[in-house]
Amino acid sequence: MAIEEAEYEVIEKTGNFEIRDYASHILAETVVEGGLEDAGSKAFNKLFRYISGANRSRSKVAMTAPVSQQPTGEKIEMTAPVGQQRADDRWAVSFMMPQAYTLDTLPQPEDPSITLREVPARRMAAIRYSGFWSEKNYYRYKTELEAWIESMTLTITGEAIWARYNAPFTPWFLRRNEVLIPIATGEVQVSPGKTRSDLAR
Repeated sequence: MAIEEAEYEVIEKTGNFEIRDYASHILAETVVEGGLEDAGSKAFNKLFRYISGANRSRSKVAMTAPVSQQPTGEKIEMTAPVGQQRADDRWAVSFMMPQAYTLDTLPQPEDPSITLREVPARRMAAIRYSGFWSEKNYYRYKTELEAWIESMTLTITGEAIWARYNAPFTPWFLRRNEVLIPIATGEVQVSPGKTRSDLAR
């Protein structure tokens, strides 16, 4: 089954590098300690439990007597990518929520360490690569993207995000990974003929 993925508009493309405009979207996010790889695994399990039903569903369930009933957790469709970025000496890991939800309609997590927040529309520089989910690969491509941003005389406005699109059992050579870095808007003009694209391409 196809997984809903974040949509973006390509502003410029040079080789493996792209400048993209993302619409606002909602994240379920948790902050964990540990190295880049361990933190990702630890947080993924928490977030996956949330979308699998470990939440306080807002749907109404009729009560009858003498049998007690309680709302069961609402399952939320998986989306891509899984995002991870540094938060001080820890890592903030997030799942993008399906576009059908708002902050008011999303079920609240049972785990208090998971928060729901809306991310405003923003412009991102991106580099795409395949391979293992490793700290070495992350820093290699982050460095390449930062050098490209500098060469384009663009302004970085936030922390880098490590984005992963595949299940853990996907062979390493088929995995889609990206590093995304937020940049200032207004420094790159939209090229004629560019159209909205989704991340599945």
